Amino acid sequence: MPELPEMETYRRLLHEQICGAVITSTAIQREKTINLPPAQFGQLLQNNRLTLIERRGKHLLFHLQSGHVLLLHLMLGGFLYLGTAEDKLARTAQVTVFLGERVLYFHGLRLGYLHLLTPDQIDEKLAPLGPEPLNREFTLTHFEKLLEEKRGVLKAAMVDQQWIAGIGNCYSDEICFHARILPTRRIPELTAPERSTLYHSMQEVLAEAIRFGGYMEQPLYRTDELTGGFDERCQVYDRGGEPCLRCGQPLTKDELSSRKVFFCTHCQH
Repeated sequence: MPELPEMETYRRLLHEQICGAVITSTAIQREKTINLPPAQFGQLLQNNRLTLIERRGKHLLFHLQSGHVLLLHLMLGGFLYLGTAEDKLARTAQVTVFLGERVLYFHGLRLGYLHLLTPDQIDEKLAPLGPEPLNREFTLTHFEKLLEEKRGVLKAAMVDQQWIAGIGNCYSDEICFHARILPTRRIPELTAPERSTLYHSMQEVLAEAIRFGGYMEQPLYRTDELTGGFDERCQVYDRGGEPCLRCGQPLTKDELSSRKVFFCTHCQH
């Protein structure tokens, strides 16, 4: 599932490529993906200009000149492709948005959604989300206060979107590995130095993942050389049984609350 770095990469690239473009038409292949009847959805979007593209946690927000906002959550298997009517992928898009000659294809939205909402509806929808881990206001002191509220396992807390927004299975494991802390540790057991290390690892890993375009395999558009660059830089995620890049011991793959978890039992404690 795309996480904060993947969605931030999308936000930055889409802002460069299509911000200011006018939506000329839409095509809906799967009605359950949207929140309005297709005719009404298309009517409200037609001739509307994209004025701003933002990210909140794992969501993208496409702000429109009309004041409405398209809220995207890709969930598991979702991804975007920006092309033309001819330059498209050989698979079905659940929603297609035409921007003149350019076309934004929304793929894999069997679990995800693209909803057209008012600003008040957006505020209500996103209100439960926790703080953004890379915001300037998210200080070590703020993080330590959040840790005081939790009594469970570290991995479970880090993927809780109401605790901190944007971190999922991949980056929770990568952050813990960077901090040399087992993701299976219980939060009350963490020492003050470990809490500080975890905070700084969160900042470093997420910033690096954004710098290298996240781990999405599919480029956003034909000449996109950024998206997916972090995939080969993952230290533990999806590498169960392979040698640890830090100590050489085989990495462990386990399951925690029905989630995959990867770690090194030798250099994480």
